[in-house]
This record gives sequence, structure tokens and C-alpha cells, in this order.
Amino acid sequence: MSSRRVVITGIGALTPVGKSAPDFWNGLLSGESGAKNVERFDTNGFATTFATQIDNYDPLKHFERKEARKLDLVTQYALIASEEAIIDSKLILSEIDKDRVGVHVGTGIGGMKTFYDQSIAFYERGPRGVSPFYIPMSIPDIISGQISIKYGFRGPNFCAVSACATGSHNIGIAYDMIRYGQSDYSITGGTEAPVTKIGISGFNAMKAMSTRNDDPKAASRPFDIDRDGFVLGEGSGIMVLESLDLALERGARIYGEIVGYGYSADAYHITAPDPEGNGVILAMKNALKSAGITTEDVDHINMHGTSTLLGDIAETNSIKKVFGDHAYKMNLNSTKSMTGHTLGAAGAIESLAAVLALYHGIVPPTINIDNQDPQCDLNYTANAPVARELNYAMNNAFGFGGHNSTLVFKRFQGS
Repeated sequence: MSSRRVVITGIGALTPVGKSAPDFWNGLLSGESGAKNVERFDTNGFATTFATQIDNYDPLKHFERKEARKLDLVTQYALIASEEAIIDSKLILSEIDKDRVGVHVGTGIGGMKTFYDQSIAFYERGPRGVSPFYIPMSIPDIISGQISIKYGFRGPNFCAVSACATGSHNIGIAYDMIRYGQSDYSITGGTEAPVTKIGISGFNAMKAMSTRNDDPKAASRPFDIDRDGFVLGEGSGIMVLESLDLALERGARIYGEIVGYGYSADAYHITAPDPEGNGVILAMKNALKSAGITTEDVDHINMHGTSTLLGDIAETNSIKKVFGDHAYKMNLNSTKSMTGHTLGAAGAIESLAAVLALYHGIVPPTINIDNQDPQCDLNYTANAPVARELNYAMNNAFGFGGHNSTLVFKRFQGS
């Protein structure tokens, strides 16, 4: 069977810089960090006392009280972003074949708050203290399941779990499901809710996070010589994908087209990036081959860019090895400088940013570059957005365990 073209017709975002897709985009262009001190629990004694969070979140504005009690935050965030994406797509659900709608929404960790709360309940009250909803609230695949249950979508339904590459991997899976005829539409992306006592403690124990407690908004500073680790974030990014022929038939607004991806493994270390970048290089080369384009075709890369000492340099060097001189002609960025690192949601949220950059012809900035690291010498769109014509954009996402994913998006220019 010949493959079909796949386009993005709906987007939904619940992020630390905007609680809807339009607010997310405006938040990125504003160049304001979403980092602030954690107030949902006491951070006394924590090495890091801030994160990028969903401000003033009230689940009862979105769910009935009884329903909210059975949904971990990680699922709540995805349901909210999915609803926005579906509404944005203007799909009339009563008129489409729900057997042909897939759902592929992943999380890198799952219901972390539920894990923690139920462990405390067990410790304090024993086996009888554990909720009967503990398991279904916490498992990663429940998110795709809950979305399908809410809307009656009976198409392919499962998720990839690949740490911080999760969102990107799920988008690639959804792309293939449509491209090769398993589904006609897909709800896809990533979600994460790790801003918990155990989440911050765990990443602090790894010495992975910034401890710039006196200035949270300046803490996520990819490619800056004074970076000291990533900033933990939360949220969800969701896309509605559909086959191009169906989108054209119903006159849908098209944000962009997915044209390829590349996956690989570092096969190096459980957390540290390969300093030679072999896996990342392979992912980007595979993505270019999959898309049928050359290095010179790419105008923009939304980088993984976590603000870690090793990661920023390794990714920069990998891009230079793949793109050569053209690496200096692209506008690169790391939107994590504003959103923080949303783990399993990152690849999805940042793919939305790349698609919106193509759609609007504007590259959002990397903020907090005050003293650029000499080893990071590319054009990272420092501190202010840049308008330019964009035809192809990439998104890089890498996860603990050495999982690498690169997606390629194209500006839609008609059938």
C-alpha cells in the first residue's frame, strides 16, 4: 500500500507559559520563563525549591469532583489539552468513523503523585489503606485509554514510553498509523506531572537540576556558560493528526505536515549523553532520509537543549557534524529555557512550538543567554524571537537510557 501524507489540524497545550495553545505561543514569543517557587508543598530542606508549574490549577474547573479523584494530574493535563486540540481541529465527531481514530499519548513516568500518595497510604495504614484506583491511576497507558473512553475512539490505542523522548516517539507512531492505513485520525503527544516531593528529590539526588533558588526565572539557561542543570516542568502538548486527503475534503485548517522521523539509541550510559553524539547523529540522519530532504533544506531546529553542562555541548556538536557549515545558517532554539524540562511531554510541547514556528514564520527565542558558552557557538536565537521564512523544522528529543528521536515538519503549501 502506498503511504499517505499526514498533517496537523488541531493543537492543544497546557504548559507553564500558557494554559492554551494560543497562550502557549504568545508565552514563548514574550520570552518569559514560567519558573517560580514551588508552593504546592513545603520545600524546606530541598536543594531545589522551584519548578515550572501549571499556575493556579484547579481540577474542579475541568472535572467533576468524583472524576478528578480518580485521575492523576498526568492524565488530567492530557485530557484538557486533548479537548482543546479536538475542538481546534473542528472535527465533527458524530460524522467521523471512530473506529479509525487512534490515540497515542505517552508519559515518561506516569502518575508520580499517585505513586507517592499511595506509598504513604500503605506505610501509614497498611494494605487496606491503598486505593482500588491506585494501579489504573498510575500506569502510563491509562492516558490514551482515558482519552479513547471519553470520546469513543476505537482505533489503535497504546503509547511509547521512552523517558524524555516519549512525546516525540508517540507522534511518530501516530504518523505511521495514518501513513500506512491503520487509522485516519490520531490524538497524539505527551504529558507529565512530576512536580512532586519525590520528583524533585529524585532529580536533585542525581545532581541534574539547577539550584539557582534565588533567581528561578534565570535558572534554565541552555548554551550559557553559567548553566547549572535543568528546571523541572510539567504540562501536556497534544496534536490532532489526519490524512491530508480527509483534511482537504473537509476544508480543515492545516498547521503543518509531518514528513519524517529518525529514532536511535546512544548505547552508552543510563543518563549521560554520548559525548561523541553517535546516537543523536544517527537519529538526525535517519530523519533527513525519512523526509527525503537534505541538510540545506532545514531552517530551524527546536533542540533538546536542557541547560545541562554536558548535554548542550553534545547536541551542538552533533548538529555541526550532521549539518556542516549549514549548522550556522539555521535558527536553533531551546524553548526549555521558558517551559523548563517537561520530561515525557517535552518532545510533544516542543514539536508544537516547531510547528507553530513554521505556521507563523517566527522562531521563538532561547532566553537567559547572557554569556554564551564558547563550545556552544551556533545561532540559538538568543533572547528575542526572529521572523524568517521557514520551510522545514526539526525537533530533537532525547531520553534517559539513551533514547533519541528527531521529527521533521514541513510548512504546508497546498496539496
